[in-house]
Amino acid sequence: MRILIAVAAVVACAACGTESQAGGIPEYSYEVVHSYPHDPQAYTQGLFYLDGILYESTGLEGQSSIRKVRLETGEVLQKRDIPEQYFGEGIINWKNRLLELTWKSEKGFIYDLATFSLQRDFEYPGQGWGLTTDGKRIIMSDGTAELRFWDPETLRETGRIAVTDDAGPVRELNELEWVKGEVYANVYTTDRIARINPATGKVTGWIDLTGILSPADRVRLEQGDVLNGIAYDAKTDRLFVTGKRWPKLFEIHLVKKSVGQ
Repeated sequence: MRILIAVAAVVACAACGTESQAGGIPEYSYEVVHSYPHDPQAYTQGLFYLDGILYESTGLEGQSSIRKVRLETGEVLQKRDIPEQYFGEGIINWKNRLLELTWKSEKGFIYDLATFSLQRDFEYPGQGWGLTTDGKRIIMSDGTAELRFWDPETLRETGRIAVTDDAGPVRELNELEWVKGEVYANVYTTDRIARINPATGKVTGWIDLTGILSPADRVRLEQGDVLNGIAYDAKTDRLFVTGKRWPKLFEIHLVKKSVGQ
């Protein structure tokens, strides 16, 4: 077991970017509330928090898995490897079942949330990237500028919405999280998270996480080890972020940028 070395009340704010996108979309930087250990071998694809535990999916063929992780220590409490031909992607909890996407295989898997035993698989068209839920629908990203909506019982698609800001479509939407009535979405290969109105697809805010991972930690990363992973603890209003093979997971507090910042 690894021992928690938390950085409590350490403030590390993003310092780049303009105040907003064209048209005045608000931008947010951050304060780091806590820093927790994260498995540097975990190529994070999906993340959510439930009842004191982080649930994480990892990607890459031959390395994909689903995990239960102790937040405070980063300890992997339970792990199931995915067959090596599949590239694991987003995950959600629905009625004590864990649903998982795969990248290009057009196949998903449903596991028992407690035991990780496989219950069945299912199919969907196109690529699978991120998953979240608003409690009534499953929301999926596929690497485009669209979000798909599914019936959570039948897993049938019920609609799609295009995600845009004032500059146009926002492409490469990746890992998703439902936060206070909005969809938060990592934009692949960037240090930015889009806050999306699920009714209109409009970006209501941009979160700039530039600099959250120190240069010393970044030097160990490869080109594809980018920001990816958002989890929200609705009971205590805590927001967590991490990245692919990042050695740390961060609890953050959003700070709205002022004009000219």
